[in-house]
Amino acid sequence: MEKPMTVIPKNFKTSLLAGLAAAATLGMASPALADHHAASDMQSDPTIVEIAMSTGVHETLVTAVKAADLVDTLSNSGPFTVFAPTDTAFAKLPDGTVATLVQPANKGQLTGVLTYHAVQGAVSSSDLVALINQHGGSATITTLSGGELTARLSGDTIVITDAAGRATAVTNADVSAANGVIHVTDGVFLPG
Repeated sequence: MEKPMTVIPKNFKTSLLAGLAAAATLGMASPALADHHAASDMQSDPTIVEIAMSTGVHETLVTAVKAADLVDTLSNSGPFTVFAPTDTAFAKLPDGTVATLVQPANKGQLTGVLTYHAVQGAVSSSDLVALINQHGGSATITTLSGGELTARLSGDTIVITDAAGRATAVTNADVSAANGVIHVTDGVFLPG
């Protein structure tokens, strides 16, 4: 059996700006997405962060992006693929995790967590499924933080496993944004 494919080579080097932009692009999904898709037919797509700020279910993500001083990087064109946890996903973390991460003293750690959710390039769900099938049932994805995620299928659902073995489902795939694609998740990835 072949070794699972790495979407981003392990020696991939991003500039600090690209890494920060990817970190800022973490998460979007809600009933507002239906409005986003209808509106995108009439105008250009909003950025990933603009979508997150408009959904009403990504308040924690927006707070984290602001705490990491990453909002201004959204003008970066990417493209990026972002696995975007909702507020409900953040609420599953142990008590105090988010409050600790958003403290100014933990800005570097917060940036690491955010970039662990982002991949260089636009990778659609059909691209992920093809990679999973081509590589014996799992595909390794290297994130902008340098960490790895593993993608598998559970029925028709893409499941992403982080470095600690926590499995997270993609609940809404292929949300189009001006600077990439968003796959909404029901959990937060934590490196190691």
